[in-house]
Amino acid sequence: MKIKNLILLIPIIFLGQSFESNLPIISINTYGNDILDDPRIIADMGIINNLNKINKLSDDFNNYNGKISIEIRGSSSQDLFPKKSYSIETQTIEGENNNVSLIQLPEENDWVLYGAYSDKTLFRNNLAYELSRQMGYYSPRTKHCELFINNEYQGVYILTEKIKRDKNRVNIKKIDENDSSGGYIIKIDKLTDAPIDASWCSNFTTLNNNLVCFQYHYPKADDITMNQKNYLENFMNSIYNSIKDLSDKQSSIDLINNINFDSFIDYMIINELSKNVDAYRISTFLFKDSDEINGRLNMGPVWDYNLSFGNVDFCKSSEINGWVFDEESSCNGSVPSYWIDLLKNDSFRNRLTGRWFELRNSVLSFENIFTHID
Repeated sequence: MKIKNLILLIPIIFLGQSFESNLPIISINTYGNDILDDPRIIADMGIINNLNKINKLSDDFNNYNGKISIEIRGSSSQDLFPKKSYSIETQTIEGENNNVSLIQLPEENDWVLYGAYSDKTLFRNNLAYELSRQMGYYSPRTKHCELFINNEYQGVYILTEKIKRDKNRVNIKKIDENDSSGGYIIKIDKLTDAPIDASWCSNFTTLNNNLVCFQYHYPKADDITMNQKNYLENFMNSIYNSIKDLSDKQSSIDLINNINFDSFIDYMIINELSKNVDAYRISTFLFKDSDEINGRLNMGPVWDYNLSFGNVDFCKSSEINGWVFDEESSCNGSVPSYWIDLLKNDSFRNRLTGRWFELRNSVLSFENIFTHID
């Protein structure tokens, strides 16, 4: 029975027969222009999505038929992987942002066509995002699809919401140049492709005593003002002091007002459950809303789990036992030390333990996880 199901999922493309799939079909036409890392190029995109029916490449575009800008995305994956991932922006004919719903996802204009070359299940991101969503957080929604570029079949891709400030995504206050208190989205990530002024290095250190550098995600580095940079740096310094107090004085986390510890605990659980090799140190997002709303620092949204759930053979991430930040792991040194400081605090550990057992009886039960996979 399993073999039959697998065969049904393989697109039909025999002897001139029209391409068919039970997945939506995305077709992009660049009119012979190469898709680059930078700058974006303009192209046409059409989507065929016959709900609950077979989709044929010969069908009319019935979900989207219009302009996009497109570029290759990713860091090392651009050079290492033959299956590329792409960032796309849906546009009007005039080149303006065009907020639309693609394949039943909420309206927006920034999207990712993720190739998932290193994840042969094409499913690890989807699973991690879904579990995080069931735990009560926004995480990117995804849809599997078939991708054609210039009439050449590229394979199964995952259409994914890009992380950004939006009412349907990270729902924090829109900031203007006269406001400093937020909202903000920042991240810890590779600095190799980031401009010099796109980040700042904080008081936080890694376990090997390097400084933890945070990158501006919203507002972008080109848009953020000096006052906003100063506010954000001072705010993160206050977070540093709060966490050090927790470690040194055994203060209760209930007495700390500038951190949403529940989000830190759930972020830790989802990363340790999945043994995510990039956890804490790469593709790690944090956000805060305006002070007039609550102004606390939150971990998330979760992002990039293609190297999780036993999919790598380094940094002990394919071993079932142990922690991602195990001191014997070769990746451990780049993990921010504030995670160790938090774990030294009794009230944080007690809350973490209680939350783990709560989730194991609900969202993280075998039954729930296997049901979603099925």
